[in-house]
Amino acid sequence: MEFKDYYETLGVPREAPADDIKQAYRKLARKYHPDVSKEPDAEARFKAVREAYDVLKDADKRAAYDAVGRRSGGEDFQPPPGWDAGYEFHGAGPGADGYGSAQDHSDFFEALFGRAAREAGARRAAGANLRGEDHHAKVLIDLEDAYAGTRRNITLRMPAFDEQGRGVLRERTLEVAIPRGVCEGQHLRLAGQGGPGLGSGAAGDLFLEIGFNPHRRYRVDGRDVYVDLPLAPWEAALGAAVVVTMPDGEVQLNIPPGSAAGRKLRLKGKGIPGDPAGDLYAVLTIVLPPAGDDALKRAYEALKAAAGPQFNPRSSL
Repeated sequence: MEFKDYYETLGVPREAPADDIKQAYRKLARKYHPDVSKEPDAEARFKAVREAYDVLKDADKRAAYDAVGRRSGGEDFQPPPGWDAGYEFHGAGPGADGYGSAQDHSDFFEALFGRAAREAGARRAAGANLRGEDHHAKVLIDLEDAYAGTRRNITLRMPAFDEQGRGVLRERTLEVAIPRGVCEGQHLRLAGQGGPGLGSGAAGDLFLEIGFNPHRRYRVDGRDVYVDLPLAPWEAALGAAVVVTMPDGEVQLNIPPGSAAGRKLRLKGKGIPGDPAGDLYAVLTIVLPPAGDDALKRAYEALKAAAGPQFNPRSSL
């Protein structure tokens, strides 16, 4: 999927204020509108201009797009993990104005904003009331927080336009209780922390979508947790009792004799807490001592002789 430069599409600089973006859009929309334009690719150009304006006219979507654009580019684009973490958005999130349909927008737009736009459109179709808008944000926590539960101060940045129409970020800090056993993708509801209501209407809520910071040791799949466990060759071949460090402590694990690299040993209920709790899988890896001195070289030669020619590590190929 190709990264789309919406500023280039509209012919405006990245720091352009909202009024300049609107003027550029109106000029190009008149030029490429299919009802009046004689250009052979007018319809496609019109859709591209409209999509660019749909993003850049909105403070939420523009800030999210700028955050991705600083780190991405080229034809092999995929949104980086956690690209929208720490931003507070109106409605369903970036793209929450329900404008257009999936057919009106490119794959690039859909990858960033599509789901949120469709959810917001469905809510609008159901009717409006005086209650304040719900706000949404993604926050990243450490895996250890999900095991133990904790309280965290989180700072959220809300995109907005200043009086000159320039994009700005306004920050606020909240203390949030992270419950034990929270999973990636789960939403925490903070009642009354969304947009203000109209008249006597109640304030909206703030929904925090939980994500995990990348961890140097652990990988997470739902409530299951995976950790690579290095073994010496003799531990894998003869069996051993080794200590495995988990996010909430240590446990002794018995390695069966004849264990091969890649084998997964399951520690039932040692994943992320819950009902039921996830499991922790120790994925075995084998670390060879370097043949850096004569003693180790002789040991490898002796192992080679003992295994004999009948041992072929590539017999399965």
